[in-house]
Amino acid sequence: MIRLNLNTKKNLTIGVMVLAISVFIYAFTSAENETEKQEAGVAALPVEVAKPIFENITEWDEYTGRFEASSRVEVRARVSGFLEKVNFQDGELVKKGQVLFVIDQRPYRIALDEAKANYAQALASLKTAQDNFERVESLRETGALSIEEYDRRKQALVHAEASIQLAQAKVDNAKLNLEFTEVKAPISGLVSRDRVNEGNLVDGGSANSTLLTTIVATSPIHFYFTGSESDYLRYVRLARNGERGEARSEALPVFIKLLDEDEFVHQAKMDFVDNEIDINSGTIESRAVLENKDHLLEPGMYGKARLVGSAEHKAMMVPDEIIGTNQSIRFIYTLSEDNQVVSKAVTLGPLHSNGLRIVRDGILPEDQVIVNNLQKIRPGMVVSPSQVAIQGEVNNLTTVAQVD
Repeated sequence: MIRLNLNTKKNLTIGVMVLAISVFIYAFTSAENETEKQEAGVAALPVEVAKPIFENITEWDEYTGRFEASSRVEVRARVSGFLEKVNFQDGELVKKGQVLFVIDQRPYRIALDEAKANYAQALASLKTAQDNFERVESLRETGALSIEEYDRRKQALVHAEASIQLAQAKVDNAKLNLEFTEVKAPISGLVSRDRVNEGNLVDGGSANSTLLTTIVATSPIHFYFTGSESDYLRYVRLARNGERGEARSEALPVFIKLLDEDEFVHQAKMDFVDNEIDINSGTIESRAVLENKDHLLEPGMYGKARLVGSAEHKAMMVPDEIIGTNQSIRFIYTLSEDNQVVSKAVTLGPLHSNGLRIVRDGILPEDQVIVNNLQKIRPGMVVSPSQVAIQGEVNNLTTVAQVD
């Protein structure tokens, strides 16, 4: 067995220690160099920066609402009888006065003939009463007729005259009931399906009369939406200052888009603002009206309305795509004087045209906002910026010069 003397062990221990220290120093140096390389790589990240732009604009407010028919009626039977005919196709466009349903007319024709016969009889009775009264009137002048007989003949004439009026009213009523057997469209619009098929008995002339169908008028069509109490107060104050029209007295322009549309292509006019604020929701209802000549819009559809929300003023704007979100905080990355990334919380206004967002507070006009590589940067990082000019969209930025 080989035995190591004390000096050999000592030398071996020192060698191991020196080797361990050397490995540690190499690893530390390598890590430090790698870190410096990584930091140098981050610092070299190129970004584009631009100053916010200022334009004279009018802000628009947006509200979600629903279309409703300008008029809606329930078509009900006004006389009873068997339904003989349905004269429309479900869902078609009908005109006011168009015959939609026909109820069996035979009983009502007979009733009309009977009323006319009663009228003729009453007319003959009136003629007899008139002749009798004329005869007694001449006798009265000679004193050959008693006052009682004269009064009796006069009352007979009055009764005959009343009878003729009653008979005429019954004729008119019979004509009206016969007319009601043809159920006509009270308005022009889109008709629903028939609720009763041919051959069924319908009830009319009462509160429980049979519902036959419904019609909605969709040209023009209404768009209802609600705004908050604070919005209402802002509009009133703008109107009193002459910076916006008065909604109740002027047909203010309203622009509407549907759920599948990107632009507000449907032009409408404000025609109603409610007379009180709902105490439960704190909102007030408004209405716009639009022509809808092509009948694209139908009651029940959702849409979004845009209307003037401010007077013309100069606003600071940046591309909407550069704005970040951290929970409930909206922020913009800006560039410091030593080319470090700085995150600034901002207060935003509505989205304007060309993808620009109004910034009400949080950045200064001279700030350089970072417009690209936003996913790769973090606050405190050193970047290599180049100047661009905002033209309206993030993808439409013009390069100007390198920022020192």
